[in-house]
Amino acid sequence: MEEKKEAFERLLKIMDDLRRECPWDRVQTIHSLRNLTIEETYELADAITEENWEDIKEELGDIMLHLVFYAKIASEQNRFTIEEALNDVCDKLIQRHPHIYGDLKVEGEAEVKRNWEQIKLKSGKKSVLGGVPNSLPAMVKAYRMQEKTAQVGFEWEEKEQVWEKVKEEMEEFEEAMGSGNYGDKEEEFGDLLFSLINYARFEGIDPESALAKVNLKFKKRFEYIEKNADKDLVEMSLEEMDALWNAAKLE
Repeated sequence: MEEKKEAFERLLKIMDDLRRECPWDRVQTIHSLRNLTIEETYELADAITEENWEDIKEELGDIMLHLVFYAKIASEQNRFTIEEALNDVCDKLIQRHPHIYGDLKVEGEAEVKRNWEQIKLKSGKKSVLGGVPNSLPAMVKAYRMQEKTAQVGFEWEEKEQVWEKVKEEMEEFEEAMGSGNYGDKEEEFGDLLFSLINYARFEGIDPESALAKVNLKFKKRFEYIEKNADKDLVEMSLEEMDALWNAAKLE
């Protein structure tokens, strides 16, 4: 525990030094840091997808630096201190885990999640969906909304019902494709994606992670084609590229 405390205090001390002495760090604001923080978060997401633990460690450190940076700026403006931010999250965790810090008995993960949402509503949240950021990527946002509303009972009883909904949405999308109306096609395609995300949730699949892994697989296989092609890609036939694609599967 002492080593953890020393490491955190070291980071705080370096942040103080940088804010005082470095021309770049001195002029940063919460707004100038925002996009950099988003970038660091995506770099961490990439490292997690690839299960690269060395990169995960590095990116966690980078994000930790950003969190300390925001807290430093807040303290300079007399908004709040890092101690207050840390104590607030500790208080919240204690409040939302009455099965650990109270007398409540729970039966498994699902009940913990239900209690979490109910406690949030009792503490002043106006909507179950109120904590879902508007700027989340659409697939992540759909998953989180479905997950949250399920905690208050807005949920299918069986996964077979969800699959029937997927098939229903597929039929409606096919009908919209035949109509030629772009607005209808877009809406029905969105409904189909939303229902597929819901079915993935019932199967215990994180659709964002699943798609991220497919994207990574596609990228690696296409880069194999680029690396091993004996002529420019625009001069290759689809059959020639497909042969290299199949070879990439064996790598």
